[in-house]
Amino acid sequence: MTNLNNKLNLLSRKISRTQSQKLKGIIIAAFASFLFFSCEKTALYEQYQAIDNTLWEKNKEYYFTFQVEDISIPYNLFLEVRNNNLYPYQNLWVFCSEELPVGPLKRDTVECMLADDYGKWYGHGISLYQSSFPIRSQYKFPYAGQYTFSFRQGMRDNGLKGIQEIGFRIEKTSTKTDVPNVPAAKHPNVEK
Repeated sequence: MTNLNNKLNLLSRKISRTQSQKLKGIIIAAFASFLFFSCEKTALYEQYQAIDNTLWEKNKEYYFTFQVEDISIPYNLFLEVRNNNLYPYQNLWVFCSEELPVGPLKRDTVECMLADDYGKWYGHGISLYQSSFPIRSQYKFPYAGQYTFSFRQGMRDNGLKGIQEIGFRIEKTSTKTDVPNVPAAKHPNVEK
């Protein structure tokens, strides 16, 4: 009987050690993920809009409106594109408009390189690929107030298939350069 009690005590100690080690592992993993995500930049503004039926009509424009309070610091502005395998081209031309609180409307044309010459998508993902394109780097907004950026596809197709969502993201920059001063017409992963 004593032998059985000794074996049961030994077994219960092994189980409690295993549970204790698992609990320590969970706590360490939770702490590490907290540190990882707390160091990650948070966007001042980030919004996505789904493309109706994944068919971007020629005249359909998508609007992103946000407030800027602090104009003393520079910002990085990004156009986000989520495409699927049905997108038929290597690149995407987009007409970009910026409406300031004061002053005229600014317009620009942006070329987004979505795939290489062999059709391999640059974006991250498996069947839905996300790519990020710098619109402005180290940009200081001239006025505090409400801004609106809008995007319209500039391809020749009346209905452009394969683009599922577009988004717009604004991040504060730090004192060091966070994003290389890459022109918006080039994808950061593309070699010159």
